[in-house]
Amino acid sequence: MPHEHYISARIATKVIHAGQRPDPVTGAVMPPISVSSTYAQESPGVHKGFEYSRSHNPTRFALERMVAHLENTGISEEYDPSCGGFAFSSGLASISTCLELMDAGSHMVAMDDLYGGTNRLFSRVRARSQGLKITYADLTDEAKLRAAMTPQTKMVWVETPTNPNLKLADLKMIARIAKGISKECILVCDNTFASPIFQRPLEQGFDLVMHSSTKYLNGHSDVVGGLLATNDPQICAQLRFLQNAIGSVMGPFDAYLTLRGIKTLDIRMQRHAQSAMKIAKWLEAHAAVERVVYPGLPSHPQRALATRQMDGFGGMITIYLKGSLDEARRMLENVHIFALAESLGGVESLIEHPAIMTHASLSPDTRRLLGISDTMIRLSIGIEDADDLIADLEQGLAAAQKKNLTAEAQRTQRV
Repeated sequence: MPHEHYISARIATKVIHAGQRPDPVTGAVMPPISVSSTYAQESPGVHKGFEYSRSHNPTRFALERMVAHLENTGISEEYDPSCGGFAFSSGLASISTCLELMDAGSHMVAMDDLYGGTNRLFSRVRARSQGLKITYADLTDEAKLRAAMTPQTKMVWVETPTNPNLKLADLKMIARIAKGISKECILVCDNTFASPIFQRPLEQGFDLVMHSSTKYLNGHSDVVGGLLATNDPQICAQLRFLQNAIGSVMGPFDAYLTLRGIKTLDIRMQRHAQSAMKIAKWLEAHAAVERVVYPGLPSHPQRALATRQMDGFGGMITIYLKGSLDEARRMLENVHIFALAESLGGVESLIEHPAIMTHASLSPDTRRLLGISDTMIRLSIGIEDADDLIADLEQGLAAAQKKNLTAEAQRTQRV
């Protein structure tokens, strides 16, 4: 496919071809892994577009262009070598670089329900080292967004769906309100849970998209990385400088693996979502489950927004068990296909306990305020057979109920 056709292609085609072209030397259809740290120059300052691998790397550029095209940045390769896409050594490295778009002492508004590592970086690092003034608010609520914003607000940080409560933020509404109050504020959306397959925030009025590419984009639990993409030429130029100046870039081998993973992103996301819907419905009918949160369920309070804003509901499910921490522990210790592990978005199914694992860095009061209870369990649905996953969850839930059932039987015998 000619390179200029990538931009107009549908997304299932883009994930295979966008940002890449056959190697001009060998004709290799997959971009080679370019591990050289430096590049020969014909004369001082005369080179082939590559000087030093922190600044320029062809493998990383291919990945960055791919994500830029998936998020529809609209920035040409002639203007920027990676079309407004930037790859970093981790998701938090990408967020850290993004925060450098603000001066010290700036005010930012952030979603109250965030990945624990993001909250930790904001509250326990940059509030001290950069003097950021951070207002956390439930950005699903227009009135709370208005109350949190000021004309001096420099950035609004959103996750949707959120981690771990799967709340949705109306991106068009936030863009309209935030830009109306502070014209110069930068709107950033962490799009990790949805991926570009199901949601493209730049099309909804946002300036920047962030991904933990460790998750769905790579999809195989073997790379740690982060990505930013922007449709704003000025922000693009700033990030080009900051990525090089700070230097927390993604290495070429990780870029290669992530690019390879993205080639199956569309079919993986369809399978994740199809299985998650089936499993969420089954869980909602289970006697051991108090509540199921999944954007595709009619019971989700923002299902209409999910249908309007997203092209699919994703592979993440959050459940609240009946009982206490004891029941949660027994369930987590008695599943076998689901791996008890942090992270998400891989081909294998994962299960975790946010209060003890991914969100343990939050204070108990903050967890309580956000509803991250001892009975909350987060599921990342992989691409295994959905019925096998249901059978695995059934044995875990049966183990969770077993102690209670035994106690009830003993009580009945005494009566």
